[in-house]
Amino acid sequence: MLEFFEALQKSSLLQVALLAGLLASVACGVIGSYIVVRRITYIAGGIAHCVLGGLGAACYFRAVYDWEFLHPLYGAVTAALLAAVIIGVVSLRARQREDTVIGALWAIGMAIGVIFIMRIPGYPIDPMSYLFGDILMVTSSDLWLLGGLDVLVIAVGLLCYNQLQAVCFDEEFARLRGINVEFYYLLLLCLTALTVVVLVSVVGIVMVIALLTLPVAIAGHFCKTLWQMMLLAAVLSMAFTSSGLALCYSPELPPGATTILLAGAVYLLVVLGSRVPHILRSTRYGRVG
Repeated sequence: MLEFFEALQKSSLLQVALLAGLLASVACGVIGSYIVVRRITYIAGGIAHCVLGGLGAACYFRAVYDWEFLHPLYGAVTAALLAAVIIGVVSLRARQREDTVIGALWAIGMAIGVIFIMRIPGYPIDPMSYLFGDILMVTSSDLWLLGGLDVLVIAVGLLCYNQLQAVCFDEEFARLRGINVEFYYLLLLCLTALTVVVLVSVVGIVMVIALLTLPVAIAGHFCKTLWQMMLLAAVLSMAFTSSGLALCYSPELPPGATTILLAGAVYLLVVLGSRVPHILRSTRYGRVG
């Protein structure tokens, strides 16, 4: 741990990675709280794998047809927003279960991405790099992208806090209050899609899913309001990403996997700790009876 702090003062690579983790944590705390409360955490994985399809298609057309203007990020954004709109429209209009739609898009997006990537001439892009990412490869331009995402997420969260909260907690109550549920639900899905796109390019699909769900799940055990959950989830996410970088430095472990294992271990401890009083109470009453 001491070696990490010494290296942090000298290495710009570690400084950028640490800052990237802190910036990513802000968006994850806000958006993650909404999707956990709405109970659509599976959506992060579905959209993230659709992003792979957009990335693969953009890289293919860029390489084969010399479409230099077609940046891979454009394909990722298009695929993510398209997936978000499809999920929203089908679940709202067709009254289909969201998990069924998300599961279908998950598989289709992944398959499209792999097919396009394998058809790229020359050395193909490694899909594993998008699955697990590498926060140590973050650039200064990525930091600006993360900062812009945080500004957008915070601005929308502040302006539409009450409406999004109503839609996430009780859709029928929101309708009775005159809130346009369809608009705000699609807004939430699109905002989630943009968050996933930016974070996938920085930390990979698996870490995005973990940061959007685990810190919020932990915060839910200690918070009574949505805004408290957002704040605590963001702080926890910052702690996990920072600690993950520090712990993986000396043993030369992958930072993404280390961060996920750390967050998962804390989540399990919190869940088990919350059950201990119930177990003790049940045992005591059992003895009395």
